[in-house]
Amino acid sequence: MKKADLLDRKILKVISVDARRSFKEIAAHCGVSRAAIHQRVVRMFERGIITGSGYQVNPKYLGFGTCSFIGIKLERGNMYNSVVQELNKIPEVVECHFTTGSYGMIIKLYSQDNEHLKDLLNNRIQEIPGVNGTDTMISLEQSISRNIPITLGDDDEPFEAATEVSFNDETDD
Repeated sequence: MKKADLLDRKILKVISVDARRSFKEIAAHCGVSRAAIHQRVVRMFERGIITGSGYQVNPKYLGFGTCSFIGIKLERGNMYNSVVQELNKIPEVVECHFTTGSYGMIIKLYSQDNEHLKDLLNNRIQEIPGVNGTDTMISLEQSISRNIPITLGDDDEPFEAATEVSFNDETDD
């Protein structure tokens, strides 16, 4: 994948902190036209550089209070794709990673409670052909959640996710 140039990095710095910023605001911050920002953002979506946008909803608000990470042992590594297809049918599974180490894959899922988790494990996940075993870790608390730091160059300090991006024409109305 081609590395991001300076303008792409400036755009990514702004939208990684607040994706709700308008193209006009981002253009003013970056010193280019709104059309240039639009073209760059569209291109970054098409190339898979920007992988999504939108609001993040707290799962607890929807009744999913238990977050778990499950290591899955596969019968054979080449069964990964078929297992992923089946896991994709389980809406509570929110992430899936093909891994090295003790497990062929690790998934993250949200369940309503321990009974729901037990049902997902026993009646859905462990029933998938190719799944040889699971090891479940329940998250007690998420302490860090952030994007990868974005820098503007070799000498630039990482742009922390909590850092505010200021805009000269912005008012607090």
